[in-house]
Amino acid sequence: MTMISRRRMLTILAAATAFPASAMARAEMHTWQGRALGARATLRLAHPDAAAIAARVASEIDRLEDVFSLFRPESALARLNRDGSLTAPPFELLECLSLAGRVLAATEGRFDPTVQPLWRAYADAAIAGHAPKDTDLSRARALIGWDGVQVAPDRIMLRPGMALTLNGIAQGVIADRIADLLAGEGLDNVLIDTGEFRALGGAPDGDAWPVRLAAGGEVPLKARALATSAPRGTTFGKGSSGESHILDPKSGTSVAAMWSEISVSAQSAGLADALSTAACLFSTEAEIIACLRQFNDVRLENVG
Repeated sequence: MTMISRRRMLTILAAATAFPASAMARAEMHTWQGRALGARATLRLAHPDAAAIAARVASEIDRLEDVFSLFRPESALARLNRDGSLTAPPFELLECLSLAGRVLAATEGRFDPTVQPLWRAYADAAIAGHAPKDTDLSRARALIGWDGVQVAPDRIMLRPGMALTLNGIAQGVIADRIADLLAGEGLDNVLIDTGEFRALGGAPDGDAWPVRLAAGGEVPLKARALATSAPRGTTFGKGSSGESHILDPKSGTSVAAMWSEISVSAQSAGLADALSTAACLFSTEAEIIACLRQFNDVRLENVG
């Protein structure tokens, strides 16, 4: 296997404690299974209209993949990368790029969606079974830079040759969107796992959702989001000897294995997702904390 990737499973656990008790008494746990974000997806929902709600959630995830996916040739992001411009961009893409720009500024360029050409250079080399060539890396680095991205409500433009990846933020953004949809359906005890977590309210018993970390321990989550980045969670190349999938936009190198796992919580899963990714490129815990303090109600939950 030339590329190792972290397996993701999208899981949504939901109940509607605010729904009339008589109706809830007739509601059995409904389970929907399918695929979303390139992974198996599961929705477990206690609600009298569970089947219809599950269908709407699945439809929304599919719609958002048509915005953010790099694997769907006609997604908004894929078309932007292919053509260098995108007219009438979806609101979700504009909102995501706005958030990405804020995180890029706060992290002094450590989080940069324009890193996609560099990612492609590493991926192509891994598929070919060798390390990326210096000439390929230099060519890719020349295409990196947020100043080459022009974002306006009616059009997004890229400098020729550039491409974006939103893999370090879009899964969190999608979790936020699903939470908004379920809140609109009257659900108030929801845990969404798209690889990043978003809790809408708490668990049905009134306590926080106990979210366990792969590195050990757990984070109680209630009306809050949690994202974890692991530099060695996905690698280019074979097994543990491969390069980390988190790349330094400035040096063009794969991030050193300084941290095994970093978890960040925030009100927004998209924000937590982007900040946990960028945190992997800081040298000290103090630097990470100083960066997070630029945002309201963001916490470093685990670093190791």
